[in-house]
Amino acid sequence: MSVVIEKAGDVWTIIHDRIEARNAVDPQAGDDLVAAFEEFDQNPDAKVAVFWGKGGAFCAGWDLKYGSTLTDRDKFQKELIEDLAFPVGSAPAPRGPLGPSRMELSKPVIAAIEGPAVAGGMELALWCDVRVMAESAYLGVYCRRWGIPLLDGGTVRLPRLVGQGKALEITMTGRKVPADECYQIGLCEKVVPEGDARAAAEEMARDIARFPQQAVLADRRSIIENRGLPVREALKNEWFNGAQAVYNEGAAGAGRFRDGAGRSGDFGNI
Repeated sequence: MSVVIEKAGDVWTIIHDRIEARNAVDPQAGDDLVAAFEEFDQNPDAKVAVFWGKGGAFCAGWDLKYGSTLTDRDKFQKELIEDLAFPVGSAPAPRGPLGPSRMELSKPVIAAIEGPAVAGGMELALWCDVRVMAESAYLGVYCRRWGIPLLDGGTVRLPRLVGQGKALEITMTGRKVPADECYQIGLCEKVVPEGDARAAAEEMARDIARFPQQAVLADRRSIIENRGLPVREALKNEWFNGAQAVYNEGAAGAGRFRDGAGRSGDFGNI
């Protein structure tokens, strides 16, 4: 198995372990990652996942040694076109070339990025809800050099985070985007010292997991679903996502505040 799950209560760390390939993804690793994230999403005891690459590299992208075998027309047609094609209608999407990039999870995932997250590895990082990067980590469309386009959501998610112009510049040049620039332009949410990305991401995950979860997930779902909707439609969707959580969790939470908890913005006594 190229993927290991370490479970610390309701925070799960999903570890990609193909150190010999800088955690590049071949078909087996893609399947293993999908299985791990399916297990996380379906387990009621798991609340937040951290996605981390072992050995100092988040992910070097698609395994080009495997990619080089697709010069065979029949193999290319079967494995890249037919197996990964989107179905007609509302059937679930197949896995992406790098595994979970087309999954729509119901719970948050935090990327803990050390070293390179490049090409498809950048796309996997963008698939996560939040990115925590080490100071020495970097993103980039390094597959630009080999004539390989982005097929795991990069052209969809990158401009949504940084805008069209910056997304085009990063994508077409294929240049290295270091952690400090990623933070400045909105490609990551936190930068930490080298070697600390996993611990910082797990700390953030624990912070999220300790809150009443129905409200957390309702707000997460609304933010994701409401992108691009007209304001009135988005407001309606926010209401439907969140109203039941007020009854299930919020009223009791208001009672705790009434009785003295959480005064002056205290997040410890909740």
